[in-house]
Amino acid sequence: MKNRLLLFWLVHLLVLVTITSGCGNAQSNLNAISMPPGFKISIYASGIEGARSLTLGDNGVVFVGSRSEGRVYALVDEKGDGKKVEVLTVASNLDTPNGVAYHNGSLYVAEISRILRYDNILENLNQPKAPVVVYDMLTKERQHGWKFIGIGPDEKLYVPVGAPCNICASEDERFASIMRMNLAGAETEIFAHGVRNTVGFDWHPLNGELYFTDNGRDWLGDDLPPDELNHAPIKGMHFGYPYYYGDNLADPEFKEQPQISSLSMPAMKLEAHVAPLGMRFYTGEMFPDEYKNQIFIAEHGSWNKTSLIGYRIVLVRLQDGKPISQEVFAQGWLNSAVPWGRPVDVLVMPDGALLVSDDRANAVYRISYDGKKE
Repeated sequence: MKNRLLLFWLVHLLVLVTITSGCGNAQSNLNAISMPPGFKISIYASGIEGARSLTLGDNGVVFVGSRSEGRVYALVDEKGDGKKVEVLTVASNLDTPNGVAYHNGSLYVAEISRILRYDNILENLNQPKAPVVVYDMLTKERQHGWKFIGIGPDEKLYVPVGAPCNICASEDERFASIMRMNLAGAETEIFAHGVRNTVGFDWHPLNGELYFTDNGRDWLGDDLPPDELNHAPIKGMHFGYPYYYGDNLADPEFKEQPQISSLSMPAMKLEAHVAPLGMRFYTGEMFPDEYKNQIFIAEHGSWNKTSLIGYRIVLVRLQDGKPISQEVFAQGWLNSAVPWGRPVDVLVMPDGALLVSDDRANAVYRISYDGKKE
């Protein structure tokens, strides 16, 4: 255990030194990002401390959550060309406001233990009104307590509650789950069980079914367990944690595993420790047709693997709604085994460009395509 803790602090110290010296060079660092021919990446907005989850408001306004910074930002691009974006702080002094979701003029923000709603947010960007508390009975555990949130096609708010540990079984069934509630914070229920720590999900644009990433446990070695992309078309499915991982392999932490009738295997296994966070189906028109309705995943990157991995954007290809392959789409945030940036979330813009948030370089990037479309 002492060796594990030493490794943890050495890696974080190395990353901190690198980022402190390299944040101001985000533009030059982008030259290291490699993507398929025809794609290019640029800085959409910078100076966004701890940029995390993204959501799209009306008129192309993008809202950005954060964690320890306690802020929520608005990115305003009045001309819609991504060349001059104003960064506004619309909320501050919040408790880890990682998750943001926009719906019918209101901005929903997830803190550790409650959900807030800022009404008429676009008319009050410079001086938002006091928020309405939608729900304040979430768990207060801080480990995996930050939340990604989203509003589904069923007009319900989906709120994950991460496991309060690396590996443990909790008597509180809210832990390691995805909850959902109506937009007034009532009719709360658990939609999915056995989800260790999801920080990104989206609904298939054709059938409205939920897909989500999940981060596997630590300290089973460099290659286990796999991180996951999961598919939850119905309520009540169980995705294994803490008793099973991957192809329903028993976790050695437990001498006996319960029989779970609704146990579901991952839709696709991702590499161990890549830390998949935000994911979105690509629904824009800018990219070539082969990207339509496929999944982009932001891999935040490992911290406790012998050789660092992740720090990239991965494309998952689907056929008839089933993931069939994965490939690296954009990489270069990891240079010489030391990361200068860490992708967190992705967001499809009205013009079809793909935004990527980075909580290490404190920036949001814009990936566009100007190649030949066949």
